[in-house]
Amino acid sequence: MFIPQVYAVALLMMFISMTCWGSWANTQKLVGSWRFELFYWDYVWGILLCAMVIGLTFGYTDASSPDSFFTNLRQASAGNLIYAFVGGAVFNLANLLLVAAIALAGLAVAFPIGIGLALVIGSILNYIITPKGNPLLLFGGIALVVAAIIVDALAYRKLSGGGKVTTKGIVLSLLCGVFMGLFYPFVAKTLTGERHLGPYTVAFVFALGVLVSNFPLNYAFMRKPVSGPPVAMRDYLASRGNLHFWGVVGGLIWGVGTISNFVASYAKMVGPATSYALGQGATMVSAIWGVFVWHEFKGAGPEVRRLLALMFVLFILGLACVALAPILI
Repeated sequence: MFIPQVYAVALLMMFISMTCWGSWANTQKLVGSWRFELFYWDYVWGILLCAMVIGLTFGYTDASSPDSFFTNLRQASAGNLIYAFVGGAVFNLANLLLVAAIALAGLAVAFPIGIGLALVIGSILNYIITPKGNPLLLFGGIALVVAAIIVDALAYRKLSGGGKVTTKGIVLSLLCGVFMGLFYPFVAKTLTGERHLGPYTVAFVFALGVLVSNFPLNYAFMRKPVSGPPVAMRDYLASRGNLHFWGVVGGLIWGVGTISNFVASYAKMVGPATSYALGQGATMVSAIWGVFVWHEFKGAGPEVRRLLALMFVLFILGLACVALAPILI
């Protein structure tokens, strides 16, 4: 089983996590107007495929090793398996709520409320479970990242000229933030203690939780969508092959980022609070895609450009503080 033994490798894996978490949504843009509820079925299959392939390669040593993928899965306690499965289900609910919130309130409201709240809740709970790293640097960096997310939201709002935000959209954003902040502590809990899970085994059971929970949760969104008419499974089955392809690719990208995050979290010198917080710098990565690839800020005025510059400065400073927290204790 591959686990980083030096901090530089663990840091690289956290940046891979941040990059993948901030990039998978590009595949949704590539499918155009295809409904997210339909795209999401292929996305979860991609997550499971990724967990299986990486678990059977990087997570496998030999059958006699207690850390080997199958051995660890067989010897893990039922409680830890349940924690990992529930963590996947909680994440899936949070992710669907985020998408629903974006549909109603837009990125400018859903991301700062949802991801900002998730970053604070998740980092605090993860630190309580496994207190590793310099708390001043860790939580100071988290505060800077939250500030960057808020500035990013202000830039989006000024670019779009504001707009009416529904109470329902705000409520969905808040619920997303709570559940997104709660899923990682379930994962952190499974990585410690007697008969704990290794990161690759956690990822596989977590992916099963995502897949199984998607049947009732996504089906409910399909039948009672927050925006647009209802869709059915026949709409999914009748879709073109390239649409399904991009959904699976999106899941694979997210899965690589998640497993990288779990593995970095498992490393002795890191811990879940730092790994989760740095991974949530994904918002900056998504902003980079939006600015430089999708040209979402094309024609923006000088005030919006100043806000974008401030956002990147705050993000870089915040991520630097979080990255240094494990080594400057």
